Amino acid sequence: MPPRLRPSIPTRARRGARHLTHSAVSGPTHPPLDPRTFAAYFDQEILAKHGARPALLCPREPPRPHGGPIGRNLPLQMEGSARKHLAWDFQEFDRQIGALARGLVSLGVKKGDRVATLMGNNRLVVVAYAMLQWACARIGAILVTVNPAYRVHELVNTLSLVGVSQLFIVPSIRSSRYLDLLNTELPSLTSQQPGNIQEGRLPALRGLVVLDNTFGKEGARPFGEDLEVMKCAIDFREVLVWREEGREERIVREFEQSLKKDDVMNLQFTSGTTGMPKAVSLTHSNLLNNAISIGDAMNLTSEDIVCNIFDPRAIVDAVLGLRCTALHGVPTHFLGVLAEVERRRKEGERLDFSALRTGIAAGSPVPIQLMKQLIEDINLRELTNAYGMTETSPVSFQTVPSDPLLKRVETVGKVRPHVKAKVVDEEGNVVPIGTPGELLVSGYLVQKGYWEDEEQTKKVIKRNPEHEETVWMHTGDQAVMDEEGYLSIVSRIKDIIIRGGENLFPIQIENTLTSDPEILEAAVVAVPNARYGEVVGAWIVPRPEARGMLTRERVRKIVWDGMNPQNAPQWVWFVGEGGEEMGLQALPKTPSGKVQKHVLRELTRELAEKGLGLVES
Repeated sequence: MPPRLRPSIPTRARRGARHLTHSAVSGPTHPPLDPRTFAAYFDQEILAKHGARPALLCPREPPRPHGGPIGRNLPLQMEGSARKHLAWDFQEFDRQIGALARGLVSLGVKKGDRVATLMGNNRLVVVAYAMLQWACARIGAILVTVNPAYRVHELVNTLSLVGVSQLFIVPSIRSSRYLDLLNTELPSLTSQQPGNIQEGRLPALRGLVVLDNTFGKEGARPFGEDLEVMKCAIDFREVLVWREEGREERIVREFEQSLKKDDVMNLQFTSGTTGMPKAVSLTHSNLLNNAISIGDAMNLTSEDIVCNIFDPRAIVDAVLGLRCTALHGVPTHFLGVLAEVERRRKEGERLDFSALRTGIAAGSPVPIQLMKQLIEDINLRELTNAYGMTETSPVSFQTVPSDPLLKRVETVGKVRPHVKAKVVDEEGNVVPIGTPGELLVSGYLVQKGYWEDEEQTKKVIKRNPEHEETVWMHTGDQAVMDEEGYLSIVSRIKDIIIRGGENLFPIQIENTLTSDPEILEAAVVAVPNARYGEVVGAWIVPRPEARGMLTRERVRKIVWDGMNPQNAPQWVWFVGEGGEEMGLQALPKTPSGKVQKHVLRELTRELAEKGLGLVES
């Protein structure tokens, strides 16, 4: 018999009482985790039961964006649209996935190969990205999502880091012409043969596939000329193999049958809010079960229509025109949606959001006032608040529609099924409820590790000395748990401001600031100070009507009146004002909408040394 383990988490809950005394929880264990791979789940659960249901509705894409035999397009048309748009059911989506999976095999892609995508989220690429994710999962290839904001040397370093064999890319996003940039950075590519790239800085790279996103784009260079820039590039449409019987299909089936639930299927780079990103290895089991958990928390059914995020105008058009019932987003996206809704209503447009009911607000802490606006202005009455990180697939805590409204706007909910969590002090001891500490998470959702980086992996993933099979992900987030198990994220540990020995939490200060009707966004960072060590600095994005009128003194007073005075910012900067000297026209953010505090801290030090932004108190 194994030795009896000493209980390390003293709680009343263990003795059957309702309330916790210490900050440690375990989620339900029913229903059980799904043991299937993505491909098996798609075949057995989605196609078998919902094959004729709508799968993808893309108002900005034609029914056949990538050519091939005429397929099935559902008889759906968005309200207000003059043309038929892409509307695939799951059977048609499966046909497209199959063509791409066979195409990947024809390029020489094997199980375990890394396939990178740099597409952004523009029109004409949404469906291609979805196809690529599922096609890679079907043959066991690992999809690598690359940040479109990377500079070319960062792109090359990223592709080299994870050994990418195939790169799927668009010619340009906004002002970035990727093929031209690659041509300049790696001039040897211009003379390489398609499918047989030999480049010393990217030894694993064999193919470059380009997806045309230039259609209808004013001032865009013709796609044919883009391909001429890079002789080794292949048109995405030429990759698809439409014949369903042949060598490629046989290999696809062999790969699919060899898949295991713990195989890595995605490499997702950490958002880089504190520095250089790392490649997080996520498995079929990680992502499938987390997706199921998220949907359960939202009460999603086969009748729901989920709107994924793009630009605010397109979001509002899609939600209204397609009668979407769910909307995902981070604060940045939701602020844009609310601004677009307000603009339309001022112009007299009648907006019917009666179909909309649920969704997720995540990515970064959601101000209380924003949550209330989303419920009141666009009917997101069952909106859930979720917390997670790339390394946990991502969601570990989430509210549910039945939670009290106060819990839904002031916490990130309770721990999800099959997940354990605890809040610990610097010595690793579980803290009493109501006490801040670092959040640790354990369970199926923890990543397999940073790709080929054992040193960084060991820094954040640690085994429980009392139970070797349990590993804990150290999130780096400061959190507080209440007696019912609801969690509040206080701050990133690296973001905490230590003023004269007292810990100040930026998220709390930011929530106080954004509760003011004149402030749209706020980001709080530490500023070095000779007397206190650190003091509060605040970057403010005023609402449009308050620009030029909101003063530093007023910003300081908002916090002074709303919190303990020591939280009041001693330094204030207004984003978009002050010209080049202030250096920012927008808050620096990751693609997922998180403010990059490390960028702000560096700029903050420079401005403070010049005496710029000091509040006269």
